[in-house]
Amino acid sequence: MRIFTIGYEGATQAELIAALSAAGVERLIDVRAVPLSRKPGFSKKVLAAALKEAGIDYIHLKPLGTPPEGREAARKGRHDVLERVYAGQLELPEAMAASAQMLALAAEKPSALLCFERDPKTCHRTLLLDSIAPGAEVVDLFT
Repeated sequence: MRIFTIGYEGATQAELIAALSAAGVERLIDVRAVPLSRKPGFSKKVLAAALKEAGIDYIHLKPLGTPPEGREAARKGRHDVLERVYAGQLELPEAMAASAQMLALAAEKPSALLCFERDPKTCHRTLLLDSIAPGAEVVDLFT
């Protein structure tokens, strides 16, 4: 299985959609716990509408987002704490169900996981894929 990831840090909505389209992504899977953004164009409803216009499906899987303690650790550069907190999140029944759903969706059509961080090494989307799809071919897109 091939799965893409992308972060919108430093990007415009148009740049993000262009990067997804260029890679052949047909579905964006939002893995933010809180799909709101101070950056124009990246809150759930606005982003979903723009993606639809571009022919890209949108789905939000909230249980795959990072809990507040993990987000705070990420902001402070405490990746060890983020890893511990997020590992606990993935053990929750709703996260297990969302993980299975994400894998099924990604198997159907080319899909990308979305979060804020541009660098996938500092983002929970890498922790997610390492945990639930260790054999997947991961392609990190940059805007």
